Parts: sequence; C-alpha cells; structure tokens
Amino acid sequence: MRQIWLVVAAFVLAIGAFGVRPATAQEAGPGLAPEDHIMGHTDAPITIIEYASLTCPHCAEFDKETLPKLKAGWIDTGKAKLVFRIFPLNGLDLRAAMLASCAPPDRFYSFIDTLYQSQNNWTRASDPLQALGNIGRLGGVSEDRFKQCLADEQLQKSIVAQAFTASKSYGVESTPTFFINGTNMDPNGAQPIETFDKVLTAAQPKT
Repeated sequence: MRQIWLVVAAFVLAIGAFGVRPATAQEAGPGLAPEDHIMGHTDAPITIIEYASLTCPHCAEFDKETLPKLKAGWIDTGKAKLVFRIFPLNGLDLRAAMLASCAPPDRFYSFIDTLYQSQNNWTRASDPLQALGNIGRLGGVSEDRFKQCLADEQLQKSIVAQAFTASKSYGVESTPTFFINGTNMDPNGAQPIETFDKVLTAAQPKT
C-alpha cells in the first residue's frame, strides 16, 4: 500500500515542478481516448469531460444534485455525452479509482455513483480500505479481485499519468473541472443545472 502513496506523492511533486497553468485559447483541450467510459450516445454532438476526485465533496455534490438533471435534459436525449476522468488527490482517492476501474465496463458509472452517494461513509470509516472492499463486493468485485486491482502497478501509473496530463497540458488544478467540446468551462465546480444549460446551449451545433 505504501507504493500507492508514493505514486500519488510523485504526481503532486511533478505538478509543483512543472507548474499548473490554464490552457490558452490556441491550445486544444482534451479529446476522447479509447479507454474512456462514455455516458450517453457516442455520437452526441457535445462532449463533456469531467475531471473529478472521488473524495471531493464538491464532486459528490455535482453527482447528487446536478448530474441527474444533466442526464435527463442533455445526455439521455442524445444532445451531449459525458466522460468521467479521475483526478486523484490522495492515496485513498487512487484506491477508490482503481476499484471503479476494475469493475466491469458496464458498471463503471454505477460504481462512481455509489462511491459518491456513500462518500461520507467510506472516507470516514475506521478502515476505509475495508469499506471500499465491501462496496466492491456488493457490485460484483470479489475480495481477491479487489486485492489484485490494488496491486496492479500499471493501473496505478495509468490513472496518475492521465491526471498529470490533465494538470500539465490542460491546466486542471481543482475538482470538479469540466471541458465542453475541449474548452474549459467557466465557471467550474459543482455548478447548478442552470449554468450547464447556458453553456451547453451555446455549444450546440448551429443549424
């Protein structure tokens, strides 16, 4: 488990070494990647990319308060699709991210939602790792599989590398941060649905 902390510490130090700056208007924002989990229709014209931390209270607030309305009005209607990318801020974050990443692909967003809905429980548990394992078993990830996930060095590195790219290349420095069709949303954070409605309406293709 100590190695997980070292990986996160290296990520934090790397951010400090390179500095964090917002991407300029001339720079392309993040695009879709083959490993992305897409919520919604893959051919939806608007792409929302969310960088979030699983221990972040503001991210949990977005998941509980805004996301259901965003799904109903934009994602389920085929107007937009959402890609959730993990931006770990600590060792527990990384472990939770590894659990979600090891879940069957069709259960990824169910795990993310469960982790946010029960965030106060597992983050404050006397044994957070055991609490995560319990969540995993309820979602079909066995204890052995959970242990294998936590020991997967390649998975650790891929999650941290994605977060490092978000920080260094796209200026992500807080969670949640959203990109709408590659453009950093302003303002970020757990904004109400009215803010997203305004930004997404402006991003709709012109007919």
